[in-house]
Amino acid sequence: MSVGTGTLALSLGLCLCAGQLVATPAVAATTTPVTDGAAQTVVTPRLTERVNKRTIKWGQAVSVTARVLDPRTGKAVTTGSVRLQAKRNGKWKTLAIHRLNSQGSATFRTTPSTTSWFRSQFTGAGSYRSTTTRAVRITVKASGSKILAEAKRHRGALYKFGASGPKRFDCSGYTQYVYRKAAGKKLPHRANDQQRYGKKINKSNKQIGDLIVFRSGSHGYHAGIYAGGGYIWDSPRSGKRVGKHKIWSKNYVVRRIAV
Repeated sequence: MSVGTGTLALSLGLCLCAGQLVATPAVAATTTPVTDGAAQTVVTPRLTERVNKRTIKWGQAVSVTARVLDPRTGKAVTTGSVRLQAKRNGKWKTLAIHRLNSQGSATFRTTPSTTSWFRSQFTGAGSYRSTTTRAVRITVKASGSKILAEAKRHRGALYKFGASGPKRFDCSGYTQYVYRKAAGKKLPHRANDQQRYGKKINKSNKQIGDLIVFRSGSHGYHAGIYAGGGYIWDSPRSGKRVGKHKIWSKNYVVRRIAV
């Protein structure tokens, strides 16, 4: 009978003391024996995370602050370290490790290149066990800087009529490839058709990463990507290579593909 009662007590999360069933109070700590016969209380600390921006443009930085508190007292835990982790190919990868300061916090600054999930992980220290925050999604939007960075990656690629990368391009094949890779935007493979895409922008307001389509009358015959300072990145013509070239004509239109 005593065995049955003990089994029932365990299954109900109760303690059998001097023949009486006593409810075990809910606590945020457990005790574990140590070698000298004493008992050590192990606590799961309260770990919070604050992200200053959830949506950013490519090239912008994000600030992530993790704070660790003792749930019994509300005071800061000042021992141990925190890892900032990002999910890559289905696995969590540690980007940086900082020790907790006197306020029980650690602040990270990171510049994500793609939309990703992030989390903070307290490594555990002394009587505090390791714990992890919920994952937070940071969305990275395409920007002129990202488009220009992709355009520069193909410097020196030889022109080939009808080619759209990744090693050889004609003019509209080059812009088509860059905007697809950098901004996920699909453009047709003709300069004349590309001028009908994106947001119309006045020449005086053009920014790096904007699409430039040169025209003969109203017909678009050449496309490039604005590089700033009166230059474009483009794949010029047969025998030439992708590079940065001076804008040579005033008859062109500007389209903002990544808005």
